[in-house]
Amino acid sequence: MDGLQKRLNSSVRLKLSFWLSLAILAMAVVAGVLSFMAAFGEALRLQDNVLRQVATLADQQHLRVPLSVGADEQDDLRLTVQYLAPNARSPLSLPPTLAEGFHTIKLPDDTYRVLVRTLASGERLAVAQETDLRDDIARDSALHAVAPILVLVPVLLLLVARLVGQMFRPIAALAEEINERSEIDLHAIVEDPLPSEVRPFVAAINRLLGRIRLSMQAQRRFVADAAHELRSPLTALSLQAERLAQAEMSDVAHERLQDLRRGIERGRVLLDQLLAVARAKAGGEAPRTPQSVHAVFRRVLEDLLPLAQARAIDVGVEGEEDAHVLVSDMDLTSIVRNLVDNALRYTPPGGRVDLSVSTEMDGHVTLQVADTGPGIAPAERERVFDPFYRVLGNDVVGSGLGLSIVRTIAERIGARVTLDWADERAKRGLRVRVLMAAQPPG
Repeated sequence: MDGLQKRLNSSVRLKLSFWLSLAILAMAVVAGVLSFMAAFGEALRLQDNVLRQVATLADQQHLRVPLSVGADEQDDLRLTVQYLAPNARSPLSLPPTLAEGFHTIKLPDDTYRVLVRTLASGERLAVAQETDLRDDIARDSALHAVAPILVLVPVLLLLVARLVGQMFRPIAALAEEINERSEIDLHAIVEDPLPSEVRPFVAAINRLLGRIRLSMQAQRRFVADAAHELRSPLTALSLQAERLAQAEMSDVAHERLQDLRRGIERGRVLLDQLLAVARAKAGGEAPRTPQSVHAVFRRVLEDLLPLAQARAIDVGVEGEEDAHVLVSDMDLTSIVRNLVDNALRYTPPGGRVDLSVSTEMDGHVTLQVADTGPGIAPAERERVFDPFYRVLGNDVVGSGLGLSIVRTIAERIGARVTLDWADERAKRGLRVRVLMAAQPPG
């Protein structure tokens, strides 16, 4: 019972169907009772008229009494006429003391409707007939009245289910549209195709989306402004550290200065990534022309080549196949730069980082970056996309924002990022694939 109540409370369609069915059944019961009572009264009057006419005929025609009138195969149509007297012949065991008028008497074999009349001769005459026919007429009449209502119940339930389904179809379409939105798509919901009863709720959601949009914009502006403001003092510190390195100092002081310069560099990289996160979440105008993936590869490798050379890592592009994707140059460059930078930082000296791109049979483009580093265990592959999360057990200097930036941009442009082992047999290395459309969605 609790389960049914819970389902009724959670479904408008079930609740409407349940209460409508209950109301129809109640109406059917009431209609049946009223119809039975009306038919019973009519059948009773008909039977009483028949008994009255037979009694009058027996009195006028001086019929031989007792007698039975009717077909042998239909006992409920048989009429029995007899005198009520202590010593009279009586086919039915009727009490001789019955009062004048109509009676319903239950005898051992059946129930009878009996009319008692005193004749002009002073004799008391009883005309009796079984009540089965009367009851059958009343019951059939009630069933005929209730049957259309009972047939109407499943028809109404199907009609209600169809109507409710049609009324809620715009809401289901709206739910699907909202479910497919990205986390930064906060434009207002269109209210026109929705029922008027739902529009106040949708209007409230639109107001909430507006407040969330303003809050997110303020947050992004704060991050971008803070990063910009911190850039100047970090740049000044970096210049001062370079000048200080030119001065004469002890080896201990020089070593500590190098630590200071590395710390300043980490701060600068963190600020650049915070700015990249802010730009990725803010989005931008849709690109109008496709971008060459190989051209982006070349620019990124030129920028990061000093890091690869410092770590003696072999980095390059596999294959000559190029592809063009309708993604902004800034977004595509940010994806490739963060993936290659991560690969270079986590690949041990003397390792290898390979970049490649391929066009799938369905027209999608797969961008791939593979390295010979330690890789990421399957249990960690979802968490590494969280901002500032870093895999435990490594001493690589980083902020934990690279893959978060890649995932943010990918979700905004409709791409998908997957992680896997570069060497499946040895469970080593990381292979990152970014699947994106060669043409704009829709």
